[in-house]
Amino acid sequence: MRVVRISCVGTRHLSPPSSARGCDAHSDDVSASSAGLINADAEDASCSSTPSWRIKKSLTCVCFNRKRAYERICSNLTPLQEERLKRLRKRMKNYFDASRPDHQDALRALWSATYPGEKLQNLISDQWKNMGWQGKDPSTDFRGAGFISLENLLFFAKTFSTSFQRLLKKQGGKRAAWEYPFAVAGVNITFMIMQMLDLEASKPRSFIRLVFLQMLSENEWAFDLLYCVAFVVMDKQWLDKNATYMEFNDVLRCTRGQLERELMMDDVFRIEDMPSFSLLS
Repeated sequence: MRVVRISCVGTRHLSPPSSARGCDAHSDDVSASSAGLINADAEDASCSSTPSWRIKKSLTCVCFNRKRAYERICSNLTPLQEERLKRLRKRMKNYFDASRPDHQDALRALWSATYPGEKLQNLISDQWKNMGWQGKDPSTDFRGAGFISLENLLFFAKTFSTSFQRLLKKQGGKRAAWEYPFAVAGVNITFMIMQMLDLEASKPRSFIRLVFLQMLSENEWAFDLLYCVAFVVMDKQWLDKNATYMEFNDVLRCTRGQLERELMMDDVFRIEDMPSFSLLS
């Protein structure tokens, strides 16, 4: 995806490095600066990730060159984007409360979707460890990402049950003796996506966020769909690297890099257009 600044005098074209070029973005630093952008992550060369082009405060609109046609994306949101972003932010700020009946019901729903036909003895039970929670009370693991991480897991289980069960049961590929805990990994993925999209900031600071907001205006469940994609990408990265538990954070960083590259591709207008969406079933 090529990016240009809107200007009365002229425009400068900028092409973020492709995956084939790895993370060596230093050669683009000058043109990025002149285009009103700041390459904030040029020094982070792990996983061949696409640099996160940061938007200067004075820049209100950018153009993305998709298949020789410019698509203008502005930091000023449409009413629909504002409404859906407000709703998503509210979800992100909703902490898990084990005393709330609706949160308890969501936990039971997750269990039922994960293990249909198997009865959950209690909300605090050793049974939860089979799903990959750290202890018998899963509520203690939601502190990092809140209730939305439970909603994401439930969405994944109901929408892509085959992929969900495959990852839960660690089917396919050569698995490590010390595997990642499924449910806790899911919570970490939610937190990673929230950081990547930077949705809490008052003004957009990256193109990734602008692209995602366009997708959110097309589909209110874009965040949850992106979560499902991220989970299968993480598992594929895990297998490709023959990773073990101690390498989980590195795998998560590589997963983020893969998501960023795909979101910035020319043909990606919806989450469903991302190449890795095909991994879901």
